[in-house]
Amino acid sequence: MNTATIHSIDHEGRGVARIHGKTTFITGALPQETVAYQITRSKKHHDEAQATRILTPSPYRTAPACPHYNQCGGCTLQHVHSNVQVAYKQRILEDQLQRLGKVRPQYLLPPIYGQAWGYRHRARLSAHHSQGRTTLGFQSRSSHRIIDIQQCPILAPQLASQLSNTRALLLQLNRLHTPIRTIELHHSPAANSLTLHTEYLPKAARAHLIQHAQSLPANWHIWLQTPHRPAQPLLPDSPQLSYSLPEYALTLPYRPGDFTQVNPAANILLVARAMQLLQPQPGERIADLFCGLGNFSLPITAAGAQVIGIEGSPALTERASQNARLNHLAERTRFHSADLFQTTEHTVAGWGYFDKILLDPPRSGAYALVQALHAPYLPRRIVYVSCNPATFARDAAVLVGKGYRFRNAGIVNMFPQTAHVETVGCFDLE
Repeated sequence: MNTATIHSIDHEGRGVARIHGKTTFITGALPQETVAYQITRSKKHHDEAQATRILTPSPYRTAPACPHYNQCGGCTLQHVHSNVQVAYKQRILEDQLQRLGKVRPQYLLPPIYGQAWGYRHRARLSAHHSQGRTTLGFQSRSSHRIIDIQQCPILAPQLASQLSNTRALLLQLNRLHTPIRTIELHHSPAANSLTLHTEYLPKAARAHLIQHAQSLPANWHIWLQTPHRPAQPLLPDSPQLSYSLPEYALTLPYRPGDFTQVNPAANILLVARAMQLLQPQPGERIADLFCGLGNFSLPITAAGAQVIGIEGSPALTERASQNARLNHLAERTRFHSADLFQTTEHTVAGWGYFDKILLDPPRSGAYALVQALHAPYLPRRIVYVSCNPATFARDAAVLVGKGYRFRNAGIVNMFPQTAHVETVGCFDLE
């Protein structure tokens, strides 16, 4: 029997051990544990393994709340007490900054915890149809197989309660020669939506879908998403999905398919932290890069600053403009679309000088953009919101190399029960 003692945890939530001088990542193992393990993949510089038995359990190990946990790939940390998950994520951030970026902030911000369960207000699920049966759920941990989800404790209760009803609908649509492979569920205070991704909807399937829609609770609505067209409501006059930022008296409508944070309660805290660090002032010219539909742009504008929002998706910048008008902030905002992954020094010069910049890139980070920043266009302050500590560490090193002081950084537990780490960091020009 192969055994190992776990000394840390990696960014995917796997235990890390040193075995015969080689790093081994062991799924299902936690720091302070001794485990039996089986190698699943061997590489030149490291091995990957699966814990087969926990010989000495961590004091922070707990029973997973979800019956699908050992198969479903949606969560990776349900076997850890919720508060300890946050401590692990803080350690992951510190490790990535030190190991990949060779940088460290002057001080670490206290982590933001948020609710552990029922937080997810948006979810994308896959469906599979075979032998008169429909499977609906998330992919398994080790393959593309879809795990049939009967319940999901991280979903908002309003969404989890519709899983069985949605599965029955997909089964009937499949019988009507309309196999749906992907769906999205959204919950917002004003409305809930079920979005069906389909290439074609025959008349019989549409008629059944309309009948089903009319039987749903009043605040549930069905949308259709085709490959070459934005999502459209099945029935006219469907109320808009939206979320709010109460501290700034803002309401931000959106459509299925738009990027929004899956955890609106944590998003409120994330925005508040970013604003505390950015400290926007009246008269300042501030850029919100990777601005989406205005999640940070509009709070910055509400503080009195002039905001330029840039985003790769024209649909999102149009939504941001609409949200600025809705919230009476259009006079001090301007949005346009551009590929920020192709940013050059010429691009930065074309923007002109910004007093401050807020960055909120996807997981791949903002390497080209931070590389392109140069005098005399270096802003006094940069606040960087990241969903990937590895690319954040890489980009932080670039900013430090350009003369920025890495003031602080901290995590926001945007995705409890998973290993995903959301980080906010602040950089001041020396």
